[in-house]
Amino acid sequence: MPRQLTRIPSSRAFITLLACAVVFLLFVWQGRKGYNMGDEGFLWYGVQRVLAGEVPLRDFMAYDPGRYYWSAALLSLWGQEGIMQLRAVVAIFQALGLAVALCLLDQANPGTSPARRLAFLLTSTLILVLWMFPRHKLFDISLSIFLVGMLAAVIRQPDTKRYLLLGIGVGLTAFFGRNHGLYGAFGSALAIAWLHLGPHRTPHPTLTRACAAWLGGVVLGFMPLLLMLALVPGFAASFWESIRFLFEHKATNITLPIPWPWRASFGLYPWHTVGWQMLMGLFFMALPLFGVIGLAWGFFRRLQGRPVDPVLMAAILMALPYAHYAYSRADIGHLALGIFPFLIGMLVMAVRSTARTGAVATLILAVTSTCLMFPEHPGWQCRIAAPCVNLEISGSPVRIDPNTAASVNLLRSLEQRYAAHGETFLATPLMPGAYPLLARKAPVWAIYALFARGPAFEQQEIDRLKAASPAFLLVMDAALDGRDELRFRNTHPLVQSYIEQNYKAAPDTTIAGIQLYLPKQTEQP
Repeated sequence: MPRQLTRIPSSRAFITLLACAVVFLLFVWQGRKGYNMGDEGFLWYGVQRVLAGEVPLRDFMAYDPGRYYWSAALLSLWGQEGIMQLRAVVAIFQALGLAVALCLLDQANPGTSPARRLAFLLTSTLILVLWMFPRHKLFDISLSIFLVGMLAAVIRQPDTKRYLLLGIGVGLTAFFGRNHGLYGAFGSALAIAWLHLGPHRTPHPTLTRACAAWLGGVVLGFMPLLLMLALVPGFAASFWESIRFLFEHKATNITLPIPWPWRASFGLYPWHTVGWQMLMGLFFMALPLFGVIGLAWGFFRRLQGRPVDPVLMAAILMALPYAHYAYSRADIGHLALGIFPFLIGMLVMAVRSTARTGAVATLILAVTSTCLMFPEHPGWQCRIAAPCVNLEISGSPVRIDPNTAASVNLLRSLEQRYAAHGETFLATPLMPGAYPLLARKAPVWAIYALFARGPAFEQQEIDRLKAASPAFLLVMDAALDGRDELRFRNTHPLVQSYIEQNYKAAPDTTIAGIQLYLPKQTEQP
């Protein structure tokens, strides 16, 4: 084989092209399938409002600002803000994450034949893209990969410049999500401690110098948010209130019971459903085990002065923080969001094992990942699980499940009947995607009203409703996760009371569980 061909599988250019090609093909297959009225709509609305000049957290309920400004910046170049354009800019971020992950795995791959190297890259690509779910959270997945890459760079060559760059990276990830910033800080602290243990094979900065460089980098990386806190009127108060609420709520999400394998629904569902539940439970068990055992092994080897692969050690250092992300709401989506340090670490161990052991381990990971994750992707869901129907959203043809299509059609019919001249409306608590769908500004701040926030906050929402005078209201009476206390009337009793006092319930909305309210002075056509 010509020498130049033997280098192709290990070149960054080839890996970047591979990542872009795979993400593009994935986008072609399922980019036009599905629409999540909840989380995806939550992101889409925020991007639309940023393009309209509003500020995340201050003007509307939101994630941290980074992802909105990334998306808005690219969408402004296109001059469009539809759902397909948003999915495209998220896919670009996904391609960056996939390329970094594949480069890390290739760095950890010892010298092997080009064919084996390429086979490993392709199999790793399959495993990684299977876990890149859900698509509206691909920012979070890519950020976890970037953090592993930055830690690996410092471990490989621990100098002052790389400590500074690591700090900048951690600060920037916090601009996209404060949880990622905290995870990155935790991993960085472990990395600095690990690097300063035992005999040093190469000279590197003192502990004080390393910490100073890292902290300086964090300040630089976090500068976009610091500037917003200082210069954007009202943003600082909203940001600190969002932090206070996290401490008051004592959780970053609405928790779910951990689906341990022995909790599978034996005897209640078909064998393949029970098998899927058990497999998910095994992955939930694997995340903390990998982190705990890996840390013990890595620190022991460091004390002995024995080498550890930088990518493997970086994955180990980030495994426990991201296990927290998976456990914050223990469902399949959050498992996918927290699993990438584990996946990278397992693939590194596989490729650095003997050929047979590595091939078997990689095959097992590929098969289990396919069985668990492939049925979750919208391309499969639309084709097999729930045959989709054709619909147009923001000028683009899409295929979505019949239930979501019914909600979209209901919203459009209500808009034509009651809000044909641009009036606002309320869709709560689980339908933030209704607003970008109809290109409307929400009349309230909490576009995703999942949590009880107290009487003072509810009064503010009531004042916003009074000022906006929505033309109609859709209130979903849903017991989220089967918990009656999470119904809207229980989390927001004052708002519910205001609605009932000032609006009349229409007899029929065609969708069970959703109540239509109209202003009392409005006559139904």
